[in-house]
Amino acid sequence: MQGEKQSIMKVTTAKTAGFCFGVRRAVETVYEQVNMGRQPVYTYGPIIHNEQVVEDLESRGVRVIHSEEELGRLKEGVVVIRSHGVPRSVYQLAKKQGLVLVDATCPFVKKIHKIVDRESREGKQIVIIGNDSHPEVEGIKGWCASPAAVIGNEQDAENFFVNSQARLCIVSQTTFNYNKFQDLVEILAKKRYDRSVLNTICSATEERQREAAMLAAQVDAMIVIGGKNSSNTQKLYEICKNECKNTYYIQTLVDLETKPFQSISHVGITAGASTPNNIIEEVQKHVRIKF
Repeated sequence: MQGEKQSIMKVTTAKTAGFCFGVRRAVETVYEQVNMGRQPVYTYGPIIHNEQVVEDLESRGVRVIHSEEELGRLKEGVVVIRSHGVPRSVYQLAKKQGLVLVDATCPFVKKIHKIVDRESREGKQIVIIGNDSHPEVEGIKGWCASPAAVIGNEQDAENFFVNSQARLCIVSQTTFNYNKFQDLVEILAKKRYDRSVLNTICSATEERQREAAMLAAQVDAMIVIGGKNSSNTQKLYEICKNECKNTYYIQTLVDLETKPFQSISHVGITAGASTPNNIIEEVQKHVRIKF
């Protein structure tokens, strides 16, 4: 109605939303290789769990390798290792094939590779707290001198048993939920194994999760932006949903429905480590204007 005063929606975007250091570094590395005119350029796995970025790189000639079998068929080119890291065998195979390897593994992940390599060679049983099917965990397992155990939930922890004389080295996927990590470590502690626990969750991940929880507890609705295959975004969604029942997980603005926000006065926005700033800004602008 003309002359009616329109309510103004408050929109708060988390400071930690968007690309983390490791992802930004990996993405920039691929673009640098393309801009240098190096061809062909490949990435071992999608460089980022974001379809828009992967599609843009593909339009520039970058191709994705999904397995060591594919890698073994290459005779030339540049292969960029993504921030998640890869098993030791990928480095060995790339060298054997005479390929140029550009390593964009996140330094936090690289640190875990060194830890499990050293500790497993000293005879310790490596226990990885994380998602067994996640590429980062696959990479970590590939640096262990002996098979590693992966624990992703309470049932896994309760069912974990090894020789009572075994010495454990417990590490975590960098993007794992910090509180869940603590809970699973506590279950393992009750088994009284000789163990060393290394919290290898990325500090940026901890900060992002902590800020998301605080923001979600203060708003009427929460929007979490990230790729559908992004592990750290899925965990952000779980954390926010626990604090705010009106939490919505979207990949881009196209996924955002307007109806749930029509009677909302304060919206919070956060995004996973694989979400480009332009997508965050687009959602933020749309929410401010449309709602």
